[in-house]
Amino acid sequence: MQGTATGSQAWIRRYHPAPDSRIRLVALPHAGGSATYFHPLSAALGPEVETLAVQYPGRQDRRHETPVQDIGALADHVAQALLPYTDRPLALFGHSMGSTIAFEVARRLERDGRAPVALIASGRRAPRTDRREGLHRLDDAAILAEVRLLGGTDEVMLRDEELVQLTLTVLRNDYRAVETYRCEPGAMLGCPVTVLVGDDDPRVSLEEARAWAEHTTGAFALHVFSGGHFYLAEHQQAVTGRLLAVLEPHLR
Repeated sequence: MQGTATGSQAWIRRYHPAPDSRIRLVALPHAGGSATYFHPLSAALGPEVETLAVQYPGRQDRRHETPVQDIGALADHVAQALLPYTDRPLALFGHSMGSTIAFEVARRLERDGRAPVALIASGRRAPRTDRREGLHRLDDAAILAEVRLLGGTDEVMLRDEELVQLTLTVLRNDYRAVETYRCEPGAMLGCPVTVLVGDDDPRVSLEEARAWAEHTTGAFALHVFSGGHFYLAEHQQAVTGRLLAVLEPHLR
């Protein structure tokens, strides 16, 4: 199948439906990541919070679709796919590239009068910050070196040539999307923004994490965990607790 599928079913995974929840958390994965990354989080948050995990084209059950190479286009698709779920408050949670997409989705929802109640950005520098990294233009070996540097990928998988080739295709497209993204000057949100980051993340400095405060007129909070880019794996319970703390005012 060519092109990109449309509709909520293509983009949204509800691993643990929670019809009585008061709020939904939209979880957007990192570059090369898939919706299943958030399956454990969905189980941990339910049934008080219903998690909507986003599945980008080009991976898992959408592997035959062409990956989207533009953050704005991804945000357009996700915002559209979320419309059926706006009958309850939405909060957005992104990790790495997913944080940038979440920011742009939040802007679109606010513009359409469906503002999220919170944005939680993990492992990603603020949209206004700019590093000209150009990983998507490098060879396969350089991209794999980046994967190993950041961690979060099973080394066994990296020894499977077929899986590696599939992963490289997705990663290169995702890196192109995030590395060519340029934030609109003065882009702001009205909702509170919470940022989570590892203190040893090679791709996000604490200064770049704090710069998210410049993108909201609402409250801002920064929480630093020990660890690198995928600090979440080491602090699953603490991260879940932090998310629940952010969402708690909307659970009553």
